[in-house]
Amino acid sequence: MSKVLEAPRTRVSSEPAILGTVRDPDCNLAIWERAPLDAGISELAKLECRIRFTADFAEIPERLDEEISAACFRGSPARALLLEDVVRLAGLFVAVMRRNQLRVRLEHVATDSCRKFHADYVPLRLITTYHGAATQWVDKADAERIAEGLSPLDIRSMRAGDVGLFKGRLATRSPAIHRSPPLLDTGQSRLLLVIDPAEEH
Repeated sequence: MSKVLEAPRTRVSSEPAILGTVRDPDCNLAIWERAPLDAGISELAKLECRIRFTADFAEIPERLDEEISAACFRGSPARALLLEDVVRLAGLFVAVMRRNQLRVRLEHVATDSCRKFHADYVPLRLITTYHGAATQWVDKADAERIAEGLSPLDIRSMRAGDVGLFKGRLATRSPAIHRSPPLLDTGQSRLLLVIDPAEEH
């Protein structure tokens, strides 16, 4: 059963069906809190990959397999796990977004390039962190504080493996406000997956 946080526009559940609720007008962020991922995927965070491509959903398995090979995942035992999971999440995104062409980004992150709270200029974005600190977000009250130039009072964090669907500025006047966790000088890194609808770019 899903639970609704005190922020009225955010929904969180341990069931994947929660992702579909982001279509509701009163929801701008849906988070599927997954069980911990296979530990083998964490080793991929050590590889400084940067995979970006646009494809129809049916083409993603083959295209992703090619991109993973080119990014030196060829000898990793976690390769199949990663490929299977990205394809699964792309399928969930297509089911919610009801658009077939996607932009996929899978990359190693060790900087603070998105450290400021912001909303994306897309209708909807899927974000998951396979390894490392995960995306941070704020509820409606703190989003209003940020808009006024004030610091948020309650910064919330997804966990590695959690899947978030973030409604962007092209879908609502009250988009999900979030940021990448600060990493500078921590020695940490992330393996991040982002999926967008390609038609809006």
